[in-house]
Amino acid sequence: MNTTGPAGKGLRLIPFRGLRFVPDRVGSLSAVTSPPYDVVVRPDGLHHLESADPHNIVRLILPQADTPEDRHRQAAATLGRWLSEGVLAPDPEPALYVYEQRKGALLQRGVIGALALSAPADGVVLPHEDVMPDVVADRAALMRTTAANLEPLLLTYRGADDVTGEAGPADEAGAGGETGTAAVIERTVHRPPLLATTTEDGFSHRLWSVTDPGDLAEISGDLAHHQALIADGHHRWATYLRLRAEHPATGPWGYGLVLLIDTARYPLQVRAIHRLLHQLPVDRAVAALSGSFRVRTLDSPLPEALDALADATTTGNAFLLAGDGRFHLVDRPEEDLLARTVRADRPEAWRALDATVLHSTLLDHIWRIPDAPEHIAYIHDTEAAVTHAERNGGTAVLMHPVREDVVRALARQGVTMPRKSTSFGPKPATGLVLRSLTLG
Repeated sequence: MNTTGPAGKGLRLIPFRGLRFVPDRVGSLSAVTSPPYDVVVRPDGLHHLESADPHNIVRLILPQADTPEDRHRQAAATLGRWLSEGVLAPDPEPALYVYEQRKGALLQRGVIGALALSAPADGVVLPHEDVMPDVVADRAALMRTTAANLEPLLLTYRGADDVTGEAGPADEAGAGGETGTAAVIERTVHRPPLLATTTEDGFSHRLWSVTDPGDLAEISGDLAHHQALIADGHHRWATYLRLRAEHPATGPWGYGLVLLIDTARYPLQVRAIHRLLHQLPVDRAVAALSGSFRVRTLDSPLPEALDALADATTTGNAFLLAGDGRFHLVDRPEEDLLARTVRADRPEAWRALDATVLHSTLLDHIWRIPDAPEHIAYIHDTEAAVTHAERNGGTAVLMHPVREDVVRALARQGVTMPRKSTSFGPKPATGLVLRSLTLG
């Protein structure tokens, strides 16, 4: 398989004039940042961010008003006011941005830029999850109204290897040292950064601009040989494509804000995204599984229960149910049940996914729960999922993460996983650099 798509075209990342908070106009850079919009799922988390600083970016990515239209207009008005007041200001010249995240031994570096949007058939950017149309519509309306990319998608590529086995620029360079994007990153991080801050999750963040024509050309030439996997931001990617279709492809709407990470050098962590079933108590959830799955009740703390889940997934599909103060390990589904409820027209690797069995067999067939916000919430944090279920009488379905190589292999086959199947991280902090569609 050609890693750069059927037309031989790879990733095209262009500089842009980043919008950044002016340090003197805000309490601190850490106080105006936020996790990505879909990670801020709890009202208390939203209120915490709003109260951290009156200019916290959450007021743009998750504006609060009575109707969607009012929310979008409010975000646009807030963005315009912050620009006119000098709270946000554009950088003087277009740049790509080297971005570093560090926490203890974990180090991640990548490049932020405006990525040329390619058609799905081109195979340049590979999605691996389905999306929810209502979320795409809402994100599109927000982006359309604000005329801005408010937070970068997280994309990954493999810079040090090539699944075709064909030599790329890095291979041709031999063992003499780094080349391409990696070399630019390594040179850049020895300079003083544009900004440096530490967020309350303990991650330190640093950002540098890259404007030298030679460096930009080196990055461009390197990325042209690669395709990328969407690690985080499927709904925003679908939003980019929808808005591109509404505007001339050669204009600013033909590009979208992304962070590109070379996972051959900086492997991402892959975590599961858990399900919270609002209207299904745990006792009813467990009773409905009788005769279809094995269910064992674990009188153990959460870490030990998660270890038991990890062990169970080595031999097949397994889930952990919570919400009644205990944990219920669900595994060993009946083979006949899977054969009747899971689509047969997909690769075996897709049919064997826990997320596939959860949605096809448990949610659709046994529990008969619609995939709608009033019935299901998708929660990244394990403890938060358990706490919500225990407080509100629902069921948390805790998942074990999928390996990145499985995700990438399915994506290269053009097969998408059930929505919210994975959570790659660390995710970029929102609010460090924005992209205005009116500035390019």
